[in-house]
Amino acid sequence: MPPTRAEMIETTRAKLIAAARRAFRQSGYAGTSMDDFTAQAGLTRGALYHHFGDKKGLLAAVAGQIDGEMDVRLQAISRQAPDTWSAFRGRCRAYLEMAGEPEIRRIVLQDARAVLGPVPAAAQQQCLGSLSALLQRLMDEGVVEPAEPLVLARLINGALVDAAFWIAEEGEPGPRVAQALEALDLLLRGLLRR
Repeated sequence: MPPTRAEMIETTRAKLIAAARRAFRQSGYAGTSMDDFTAQAGLTRGALYHHFGDKKGLLAAVAGQIDGEMDVRLQAISRQAPDTWSAFRGRCRAYLEMAGEPEIRRIVLQDARAVLGPVPAAAQQQCLGSLSALLQRLMDEGVVEPAEPLVLARLINGALVDAAFWIAEEGEPGPRVAQALEALDLLLRGLLRR
């Protein structure tokens, strides 16, 4: 049975995203030629325009895919953690460690930020909501000093995001990830109920 139109559209989108992801990872957004990566995918520039509008729209789709994968990894940490504190600390640490990964560093933290601007409000609200819920559980369990969880989530998220951008500026992996993790542990210990 031949593929349906919807299946063909999804296949074309997936090919474009995969080819762009490889190209953006290797050459960066500015260094990526639309003609080169569409040809490598066996597609035309017209297919890119049809599905994503332009190269910027394709970068948004690639960054969104990677961001979704990061979220899945963070959720897995929460599920596998023995307790709420371990889940919270593990997620914060993993986020900073991911900032040192070449693909995340280049596409999400450097190119997407430069080309697309700040993180969309909906994505930021989802992150803050998840972090706030974890903090509320930690307060309910008596692990963390009581405070307004959403405000605390904003402060911690701001520190994590800023540290991730700082790590990404380093280019090749160096001491910044380890330095950020050490400082993060100091910061998080300050939340613990005495």
